[in-house]
Amino acid sequence: MPLSPLPPVEAAKRLSAYAAVDRHIALEHKLIGIGSGSTVPYVVDRIVQQGAAANAGRTFLPTGFQSKQLIIDAGLNLGDVDQYTRLDVCIDGADEVDSDLNAIKGGGACQLREKVLADMADTWVMVADYRKNSTVLGTNWKQGIPIEVAPFAYAQVLATLVKMGGTPTLRMGKAKAGPVVSDNGMFIIDATFPEAQMKAPAKLNTEIKLITGVVEVGLFCGMAKAAYFGNEDASVTCRAVGGKVEQIASVPDVPPVASA
Repeated sequence: MPLSPLPPVEAAKRLSAYAAVDRHIALEHKLIGIGSGSTVPYVVDRIVQQGAAANAGRTFLPTGFQSKQLIIDAGLNLGDVDQYTRLDVCIDGADEVDSDLNAIKGGGACQLREKVLADMADTWVMVADYRKNSTVLGTNWKQGIPIEVAPFAYAQVLATLVKMGGTPTLRMGKAKAGPVVSDNGMFIIDATFPEAQMKAPAKLNTEIKLITGVVEVGLFCGMAKAAYFGNEDASVTCRAVGGKVEQIASVPDVPPVASA
C-alpha cells in the first residue's frame, strides 16, 4: 500500500524514521530504545509494521513520557531503564546535527534520559527532517543548548553561563505559569553561545557539565553512528561516522523482514 500523503515536513520525518528502522532494527535486535521528538512516532510506526512475530521477543525502553505512551499505545513490550545496562540499538530525534554527527537535543526537555539511553546503546542513530541537517550547531537551531538544572541552583547556573560567554534563559511554560519542569523534576535553561564556541561542542559540553547544579547538557558529541534526514524530494540523506554521506533515493512502503 502506498504511503499516505503528508505535509512536506511530516513526510520528510517519516522517510528518515522508516529508513533508520529498516537499516538498524533487525530481527536479532531485542532491546531497543525509543527516543523523543516529533519524528519518533514514525519510528514506532515502522517497528510495528515489522510485524507481531518480529516484536514478540523485543523489549522497548523509552526516553520519556511521550515515547512511553507510544510504546504502550502500539502494544509493544515496555521495559524500564532500571532493568538493563545495555541496548542493542536506540533511535532518537534531534534538534540539529552538525557535520561531525554532534547534536543538540533537549527541545522536549528529555536530554538526561535521552543521553542515558544513547550511552547504553551499542548503536545510537538519529532521525530528523532536512531542516535539522547543519554544518555548525546553532546555525538552524536558534533556541540554544538545553541544559537541565537542579531547581534550587538555576540562578547560579544562569550567572555562570553568562560568565562563560553564553546568553541563557530559563525556559518558561507555554500553557502553565512558571518554568518548564522535566520528567525528572528539573528546570531547563536554554543557552546560546558564539559560533566559535559552538564549533567545539565537545569542549563546551564538558565546561557546562562541570557547573555545579547542572544535571545534563543537551549536547550529544561522539555518540551517534549515523543520522538520517528526510528531504523534500522524497530522498533520505544518511550521514555516518567517518564523514560518509549517502543519498537513499527512496524508502520502500513495506519494511524488510530479513535479518540485517
